[in-house]
Amino acid sequence: MVATVAAVLVGVGMRQELGTEVSRLQTQLQATPHIEYVAVLADDKAAASMLVTFDAKTKKLTLQRVGAYQEAGDRSLQLWALPPSGGPKSLGVLGSDKLLRLTAFDQDVRTVPTLAISLEPKGGVPSETGPTGPVLFKGALIQKML
Repeated sequence: MVATVAAVLVGVGMRQELGTEVSRLQTQLQATPHIEYVAVLADDKAAASMLVTFDAKTKKLTLQRVGAYQEAGDRSLQLWALPPSGGPKSLGVLGSDKLLRLTAFDQDVRTVPTLAISLEPKGGVPSETGPTGPVLFKGALIQKML
């Protein structure tokens, strides 16, 4: 009888531990990015300058500077979506940090074959005007299959 009670108590304890572990793993899985799109934006000499990823779950574009380019203090870099038809659409103005996150919606990304970054006056320009400065970096936005 004592052995049966001990076995039941051990079983209850193991069940609680497993439940806790399952909860921990579910939380960890939910926090893991779900990258659906990726782009490497390069200059006209094909030197990589910016790595861009899109996490559809969090609706975030993450931009990581991989080149040495640094804009002057009175200028800003601005990210543009270049759709197959219609004009460019601004996806945001970039700060000078090595890593930056911008909010984007699925429709801003899913139908866009190309991203570009232009050099603009400090603070960027309105999306309706399109880029006013030179396009420094450009690249294809690729849907990740893995």
